[in-house]
Amino acid sequence: MNILGIGGVLGDAAAAIIKDGQIAAAVEEAKLTRRPEPGRLPEAAIASCLKIAKLTHGDIDHVALARPLPTGSALPSALRVFSKAKVDTVDHHAAHAAAAYYVSPFDEATVITLDREGDLRCGARWRGVGNTLTIEEEILYPNSIAELFGHVTELLGMRARSDEHRVQWLAMSGKPRFAELFGEIVSDRAIDPSFYDAGGFTAKFHAALGKDISARADIAASMQHALESYVLRIADGATNVCLGGGVAWNAVLVSALERRFKGVFAQPAAGNAGTALGAALHVWHALMEKHSAGKAHRLDAGSYYLGPDFTVQEVKEALENCKLRFRLLETVPARINAAVAQLESNHIVAWMQGRMEFGPRALGNRSILASPRDPYSTENLNTFIKHREASRKFAASVPAEIASEYFETGPNARHLASVGRVRPEHKEQFRGAVLSGDTVRVHTVSKDDNPLYWSLLHGFGAKTGLPVLYNTSFNLFGEPLVCTPRDAVRSFYSSGIDAMVAGNFLLEK
Repeated sequence: MNILGIGGVLGDAAAAIIKDGQIAAAVEEAKLTRRPEPGRLPEAAIASCLKIAKLTHGDIDHVALARPLPTGSALPSALRVFSKAKVDTVDHHAAHAAAAYYVSPFDEATVITLDREGDLRCGARWRGVGNTLTIEEEILYPNSIAELFGHVTELLGMRARSDEHRVQWLAMSGKPRFAELFGEIVSDRAIDPSFYDAGGFTAKFHAALGKDISARADIAASMQHALESYVLRIADGATNVCLGGGVAWNAVLVSALERRFKGVFAQPAAGNAGTALGAALHVWHALMEKHSAGKAHRLDAGSYYLGPDFTVQEVKEALENCKLRFRLLETVPARINAAVAQLESNHIVAWMQGRMEFGPRALGNRSILASPRDPYSTENLNTFIKHREASRKFAASVPAEIASEYFETGPNARHLASVGRVRPEHKEQFRGAVLSGDTVRVHTVSKDDNPLYWSLLHGFGAKTGLPVLYNTSFNLFGEPLVCTPRDAVRSFYSSGIDAMVAGNFLLEK
C-alpha cells in the first residue's frame, strides 16, 4: 500500500509518501524550487518523494489531497498521471490532527489544531483513541487566535504570516501588563472583532492601550499570555495533548503545556506543509481501520529527517562545477575531527549531512554550528550570518543522555519544539543562548535519531570538556533550509560562515 500525501497547495506546499506502512519521505516544495508558485501542485516535491521511496507514479495506490484547494481547481484531474491511484480529499484540520496524533507516542490524547484559517475552521479539538480521531469541537473563522497573533505581529512592526516566532521571543523579555485588555479581546473561544478588522487594530484597541504602544515587549508578552490561556482552556481535562497547525510552532506555548499535562507532543512540521503528511496518515489509518479490524500499527516519523540526501559523487560534482577548492574527508572520524578542529578554534561551521529535515527547524543535518565557549558566537551568528537583531538566540544541541546535566527539558526538545531551562551552575557558560532569566532553547540529540551529529557533540566534548554546540538553521535571506549541495555553497559563500562540512568534503575560506 503506497500513499502519496499532498498539502499546502495554496501556500507552503509539500508532499509525503507512506510506503508499505512506513513514512518513507516528506519534502516541502519551497526547499527544492526556492521560489514555489502557490496554487500549483508541488511537482518537485512529489518527484523527490517518489525518488526517495524508490517508487514510480504507477506504484501509488492512493493520493491524499489536503484541502483547501484553488477555486475551480483542476488539480484532481492533473493527478491522472497516478494511473491506478484513488484520489481522496482530506479536510484541512483533519490533516493537521492526523499529523499531530498519529505520529505521537500516545494511544489516547486530546488533539488541538489551531491556525489562521483552513476550510472555514481556525481551530478544533479532537479525541484520539487508538487509530481513530473524532472531532469534539470546532472553532470557526473569524474567531482565530492565530490571526490575532498576526495582527499583533504587524502592530510591533513585523510581518504577519512570517515573523510570529519573533513575537514569542520578544515576549520573553516583557511582562503581560496588558493581559486584561487581551482578556477582553479573547473571551473563551471567541475573538471580539470590535478591536481589529482587516486593516489592523481599531481605534477602540488603541484607546484601551493608551500611550503604551511603545512597550513592544510587554505587548508581545500580553499576546503570548492570552494565547497560552486560550489553549489551556481548550485543553482543559486532558491527560495527553497533541498540538498541530501553525500555532504548534510556538515553542514557549509548548513549554507551558509540558509543565501542565502528563504528555505533550507538538508536531514539528506543524504548518500547511505538514498537512501533506497528515493527509497521507489520515488515509492510511482509515484504510487500516477498515481492513484490519482496528489492529493497524501506528506510524513513526522518527526524527523528521525525511527529505533527500546526496551521494559523495553528487556533492563532489557540485563543488567542482563551482570551481571550489575542498578537502576530502574519507571517513566519519575524519569528518568529526575536521569540524571539531574548526569549532574549537571558534570558527562558525556549516554542517550539511544526510537527509534534509522536514519542517522549518534544523535538527543537525542542515545546521550552522558554533562553540558556546566563544564569547562572541551569538554576536557573530546574528551580525555576520543571519543579519538579525542581537536579541535573537540560538538553540543548544546536547546529547540526550546527558542533557539533564546542563538543562531542564521536556520531551519536545527532541524536535526543538519547546524551550527549557539552563541549570544555575551552567548559566554563565550559556549566557549567549539565554532568552530571559534561565530560559534557553534546547535540542536533545540521541544516538538513534542522528548518530553522526551525536558523535560530533561527543567529539567536541572530548576535546573541550563541553559536549554542547549552538545550532541554528542553515539558511539565509529568509529562504528555507538549504537542500542541495549547490544551495549550501551559495549560502556558505554569501555569509560570514568560516568553514563548511558538506558530506565528505571540507571547505574553508
